Amino acid sequence: MEERMAETGYIAVERVEGRSTVTRCFCKYPLKLIVPKKVGPSATDAVWIYSISYGGGIVSGDRVSCGLSVADDCTVALTTQASTKVYKSVDSKCSEQALEARVGRNAFLAVIPDPVTCFSTARYSQKQVFYVYPDSNLVVVDWITSGRHESGERWNFELYKSTNHIFGEGHQPLFIDSILLEERSGTSISKNMQGYQVIAMIIIMGPKLKHVQNQVLDEVKRMMSGHFRTPGPATGRSGSKHDLKKPELVASCSTFGPKAGVVVRVAAMTTESVYMFLRHHLASLEPLLGVSPYR
Repeated sequence: MEERMAETGYIAVERVEGRSTVTRCFCKYPLKLIVPKKVGPSATDAVWIYSISYGGGIVSGDRVSCGLSVADDCTVALTTQASTKVYKSVDSKCSEQALEARVGRNAFLAVIPDPVTCFSTARYSQKQVFYVYPDSNLVVVDWITSGRHESGERWNFELYKSTNHIFGEGHQPLFIDSILLEERSGTSISKNMQGYQVIAMIIIMGPKLKHVQNQVLDEVKRMMSGHFRTPGPATGRSGSKHDLKKPELVASCSTFGPKAGVVVRVAAMTTESVYMFLRHHLASLEPLLGVSPYR
């Protein structure tokens, strides 16, 4: 990624003396990038990067654009220290964030932030673009809560848009996804969510992560089969919608791409239940990253 495209931040990770090492890093307001010297056991070859916004959140009209280059055989975790707060919109201005990442051969990038939390009337758009090779490894967690529950906010923002694109060699599209939540006249985000307070998407792809993919596919299928099994005749109302109690968390899995990446979609009643889901299903990344995500 050219530096001119990364208006507020850029970071490059390369192998230096056999280890993943940050060789270039810059950032400017409103973005701050922190690279701890050590996360997890010293023997673990992984760079952790924390993305932080000054003032604890994204202000109306902010535009944050960051580039990330992960060289061959390197491992990087990009995360946050807390949820990304998007403050109220002023004069209908939209806050924007963009990430463009290039993942080298046999490299591993884990984008594992805390959720986005949009305040009442907020307008927010984010776009993440990843360029990978057939043997690149990638985990992306993209999730949003309904808002500040302690203030009584439930999906009270005006606009949320999140786009994730993954391209292979020759800019061949492997995964194209976009979610749009918009408050319009006659259309309520809260009503459409039917009581669920968190939605999440998890992308898992790459040869190093086949065991994670298989585990998630099996466990999500088993977990959801119990929730949606058709009631037996003994209930006297077989097939009635009243037989099905709304689960606290629902999830689905599907595959994509020629090398079969996996995408998991989650809706939940509470943020903590999604944290527990992520901790459980991403725990096996600990040997690669040094610590378990969302511990």
